[in-house]
Amino acid sequence: MRIAISTDGDFVSAHFGRCPSFTLVDVEDGEMKKKEVIENPGHQPGFIPQFLRQRGVECIVAGGMGMRAQGFFDEAGIQTILGASGRVDDVIEKLQKGILESGESLCKPGSGRGYGLDKAVCDHPQGEHDKCEHKNVNMNRGEAMKICVSSQGNTLDSQVDPRFGRCLYFLIVDTDTLEYEAIKNPNIDAMGGAGIQSGQLVAGRQVKAVITGNVGPNAFQTLKAAGIQVITGASGSVKEVIEKFKNGELKPAQGPSTGEKSGMWTNR
Repeated sequence: MRIAISTDGDFVSAHFGRCPSFTLVDVEDGEMKKKEVIENPGHQPGFIPQFLRQRGVECIVAGGMGMRAQGFFDEAGIQTILGASGRVDDVIEKLQKGILESGESLCKPGSGRGYGLDKAVCDHPQGEHDKCEHKNVNMNRGEAMKICVSSQGNTLDSQVDPRFGRCLYFLIVDTDTLEYEAIKNPNIDAMGGAGIQSGQLVAGRQVKAVITGNVGPNAFQTLKAAGIQVITGASGSVKEVIEKFKNGELKPAQGPSTGEKSGMWTNR
């Protein structure tokens, strides 16, 4: 079984979503076969359960977790063990012996503010939301937000790249000020998994929507799990599609627009 432990240095983190890292442990017949520490990719509602599931995780151990996050893990088929604390190595020893039991979540409304990685939406039950400081994002027309556009160049005058996972650039744009960041896509020549890796990269920039030409099933699922709106069929310049988006002329896609690996062999 592969188990993920929310960690902060050598200790179990009290907050799964905002922990600096996850320790992945493979336990077989009561023995630890492998141990790996990976960086937290960034907290978006529903993203981390999918992120960990793609890495074969079957169980998550953490100090605390909101009810909403527990639901996401349950949907992903990942068991949750809460109330853990202390040194990571001590928790791993209990896992090996099969004596680590789930207890009460250490996560209390608002207790994670300012801890580790920030997030836009809290994970606590609906009735407790007023106790947390969070910002609900309105996707309605005219609402300023940060979005991502797949681009063939690094300026707003560049043309939209028809491929998401293997586009040349990701332009992260503030729809209000049009200030932007151009990120050269490191996954252009990836042998596989470009859609997932690109989706994770974009999710880490806290964007609320992605505008592109086409998106495959893996990238679509990754973005959807991160709570990111996906808009396909876009063409023209980046600046033009942003204006269309702000005017409410672009509608979110209900599913992927291409098959798996459809972008691997497309010539530019």
